[in-house]
Amino acid sequence: MSASESLNLTNESKYRALVLAALGGVLENYDFIVFALFARVIGQLFFPPQMPEWLAITQTFGIFAAGNLARPLGGLVLAHYGDLLGRKRTFVFSMMLMSAATLGIACAPTYATIGSVAPIILLTMRIIQGVAMGGELPGAWTFVAEQVAAHRVGFACSVLSGALSMGNLLAAVAGVTLTRFYKPAEILAFGWRLPFFAGAIIAIIAAYVRRSLVETPVFRALQREGKLATELPLRIVLRRHLRGVVASAALTSLSAVTIVVMFVMTPTLLQTNYSIGISKSFQAVSLATACLGVSCICCGLLANILGVDLLLIGGTPVLAACVYIFFTQLAQHPDKLFALYALASTSVGVIAGIPSMFVQSFPPAVRYTGVAFSYNVAYAVFSGTTPPLIALVLRVDPLAHAHAVMLACAVVFVIAAARLINSRTSSFVPARSNDSP
Repeated sequence: MSASESLNLTNESKYRALVLAALGGVLENYDFIVFALFARVIGQLFFPPQMPEWLAITQTFGIFAAGNLARPLGGLVLAHYGDLLGRKRTFVFSMMLMSAATLGIACAPTYATIGSVAPIILLTMRIIQGVAMGGELPGAWTFVAEQVAAHRVGFACSVLSGALSMGNLLAAVAGVTLTRFYKPAEILAFGWRLPFFAGAIIAIIAAYVRRSLVETPVFRALQREGKLATELPLRIVLRRHLRGVVASAALTSLSAVTIVVMFVMTPTLLQTNYSIGISKSFQAVSLATACLGVSCICCGLLANILGVDLLLIGGTPVLAACVYIFFTQLAQHPDKLFALYALASTSVGVIAGIPSMFVQSFPPAVRYTGVAFSYNVAYAVFSGTTPPLIALVLRVDPLAHAHAVMLACAVVFVIAAARLINSRTSSFVPARSNDSP
């Protein structure tokens, strides 16, 4: 966003836009993540009782993965209209779509009630959630980046990433609260539905709040000057900005794999692989998520000061080491769960520097589409396949989850190092905000 565009908004308006965008993202992320946190319970309820637990959990994570695989479809559709009709409209619609799907999960009949149709209904609701999420995160990054000055984009996106992690925290708190006030039998009977009901209601409220946001000055300028895309935005992105797509997709691997392993799968892995109780598992992930939120903001500041490349070159080895220490030491010292998890989750904050690179890699007329396409396709591939693959590989490699994160760190380290070596006129240089599509 240029300085002149930034002047069109008061500081109060910018802060308000950031807060409301982040608030909606927190609530929508809660609806998405709470499913994974109750994977073990859902596996017991929506699949045949005689099915081995490892297979039921694998299939449950497979349904979770289906939501991620639906992200590209939702991202393309919502981003298309976001580039042509405005960012704000997609914000409201994606939230309403998420609330409807979450309410559907809360009301879904189990296997004991309708047999094999139960997982099909669950799968359908998860796909709808994925469609909503496909437009949510790219839209939030685009919306916030177009509200602030160019030199503050990195920090603004990191604040949003930190706020989004609070959705994980709310989901974990819901799990802790549920296990504290209800017995396991009561959770199986009805308790597991309560977090989904709560999420659906809060999402409806968030959609209403988002209606008060104003359109970004960047998009309004495009409308006023007649510079909106005159053909399919995706076609423009693929024809003129393919290098930006490839770079953004490659960097997404770190975010996708790390978040899935450390905050989606770990609560269940703690119970099944490390013999840690469900209540303690949820308490640990609550602490870890809070550490991530703070770390994201701090890393966003570092990204503004050092640059994203240096942040990733220095941060990815630290992340790989901390994750490896977490899972190897936990098996020997389960009493150190909270300290080890807090350390590992704090190191994950390095991924907060990545979103600013997404929004700066595409010109305003096709920015939403470019970000949504590159991020969602990569996220679908990496996070959509990670849970079931790790669940299967764990049978032969007890540290498959740690090795997946370490591999993603290695890939992004190489990319960041190559970017740093390349000249500033290489294909990775962000597109200026006043470039034509």
